[in-house]
Amino acid sequence: MKIRKSGAKYSAIVGIGERIRKMSQETGEEFLLLNRGVNSVCNIDLNEIAKDLDFNSNEMQVYPPSKGRLELRNAINQHYFVNNSKVENIAITGGGMSALDLVFQTIEVEKVCLPDYYWGSYVQVMTVRNMRSETYLDLDVLKEKAHDYSKSAVIICDPNNPIGNKQDDDKIMETAKILNDTGAIVIIDCPYRRIFCGEEDLFFQNLSELENVIIVESFSKSVGLSGQRLGFVHSKNADFMNELGIRLMYATNGINAFSQLLVAQLLSSKKGQAVMHEFKQKTSEGIRKNIALLQAKGLLAKEFYTKSDPIGIFVIVNKSEEELLKARIGSVSLSYFTRDKKEYASQFARICVSVPHEKFKSYFEQV
Repeated sequence: MKIRKSGAKYSAIVGIGERIRKMSQETGEEFLLLNRGVNSVCNIDLNEIAKDLDFNSNEMQVYPPSKGRLELRNAINQHYFVNNSKVENIAITGGGMSALDLVFQTIEVEKVCLPDYYWGSYVQVMTVRNMRSETYLDLDVLKEKAHDYSKSAVIICDPNNPIGNKQDDDKIMETAKILNDTGAIVIIDCPYRRIFCGEEDLFFQNLSELENVIIVESFSKSVGLSGQRLGFVHSKNADFMNELGIRLMYATNGINAFSQLLVAQLLSSKKGQAVMHEFKQKTSEGIRKNIALLQAKGLLAKEFYTKSDPIGIFVIVNKSEEELLKARIGSVSLSYFTRDKKEYASQFARICVSVPHEKFKSYFEQV
C-alpha cells in the first residue's frame, strides 16, 4: 500500500508516559505523573449540569450546525467578548489542536513564528500541513522587528507552554497591534488563561478588534474538559472565517452536540457558572501552593522568570527529566520544547503543577 508520509512524529510526551507506566509495573511503585498537561487538582463537577440536558432531544441527536450551535456561540460572545463581537466571528472546533490545524490550513503565509520555547505539537501540526517555522526570542523582538514578520503568522501563547510564565497584558496588546498593522497574522493561543479569571477579563475582547488577529481557545484547560474535545476560533476577518467554516464542515460535519450543549450550560446558566467558579478556584489555589513549594525549596528555575511571573499550569524546574524520574516524578525535558537551545535546555524539566498539593508535596519533599 502506498501512503503519503507527513514527516510528523508522535509526541515525546506519549513515549515518556509509556516508559513511566512500564517502570511502575516493574517496580510496583506509584509515580507522580507531571509529564501530562491535564488539570487534576480536582475534577469539574458536571453531575448537576448533566441533569438539565435532554438526551432525547433533536438538539442532542441530530447533526449540529457546521460552525457550531447558536446558543454556544452566543454564550462565548458574552463570556469572552462581553457581547461586543458577532456569532459570525466564532466557529466551534474539536478542541484546541484541531482549531490550530484548521487555522494553519486556512492562512497563507511564508512561515509561522514561535517563541523560543514552544509546545512541540505546533511544529508537528505544521509539518503535516507542510508549513515552515521559525522562532523569536521575546515580545520586544517582535515589536522592534515587526516589519520582518509582515508575511508571517506569529503565535503568542500566554501563559506559555512549556514555561508557564505570564507576560504583561498591555505589552501583549501593544505587540499584537504593531504586528497587525504590518499585515502579519497574530495567532493568540492562551488556553490556560481562563483558569485564573472569568467574564471580568477584557483581554480577548480588546484583541478581537484587530483585523489580523485570530484567537484560538479550548475548554480542555480552562474548565477541565479535555475529554470533551471542544474549542473555538474567533476572527473578525470575514474571508478567513468563511474559508475556515468550509474546511471545518468537510473535516467534521459538525462538532459533538453533547459537548456543545454542556459547555453552553456552563457558560450561560447560574448553576454552570457556579460550577466553573468552584473548579477554577480550587485549581488555581492548588497551582499557587505547588509553585510556592518549588520556590521555597529552590527548585524553580528562576532564570526563566526574570521578566515575568510563574503562573502555571506548567513551570520549569532546575532538575533534569532523569533526576526527577529517580524520585518517581514524571516530567518532560525542556529540550523537547526548543529548536535551538537543546543542550542548554536538557538540564531543566517541564512539570505540570496542576495536581493535588499534598500529593505534590509528598514527592517533592524527597527531591
